[in-house]
Amino acid sequence: MKILPFFALLIVGLFAVSCSVEPVPIHYGQDACHFCEMNIVDRQHAAEMVTTKGKAYKYDAIECLLRDRKNWKEEDIAITLVADYSNPGEMIAADKATYLVCENIPSPMGANLSAFATKEKAESTQKEKGGNLFSWDEMKKRIH
Repeated sequence: MKILPFFALLIVGLFAVSCSVEPVPIHYGQDACHFCEMNIVDRQHAAEMVTTKGKAYKYDAIECLLRDRKNWKEEDIAITLVADYSNPGEMIAADKATYLVCENIPSPMGANLSAFATKEKAESTQKEKGGNLFSWDEMKKRIH
């Protein structure tokens, strides 16, 4: 009889852990993009979205994330992260990033879209490579 309460507690504990709302590390070279199903290998253009239920979706390009967002209600999205172009593999909050669309910096799905943690770094890259700068809200309107 003492086993039943133990299993009930174990199940409740597993349920609580499985529903945590936090990003999941991207395993470059192994994980596939949720949107286009390509292998995620580019550490400068990857992205991730976590729902309010704790389900993480990984993307090989920011443009895949943006195109997939049209399938979601804003209130169902808890976390949206994009790779910082200047620091490959480092994920930053999508709504805080500055975006550069530049033909001289190709991205995996051809939108030539990169994200930067600071506006200053985006502006210095723009001066060097060209292109146009955008905010998160502008990018959401621009790519569907």
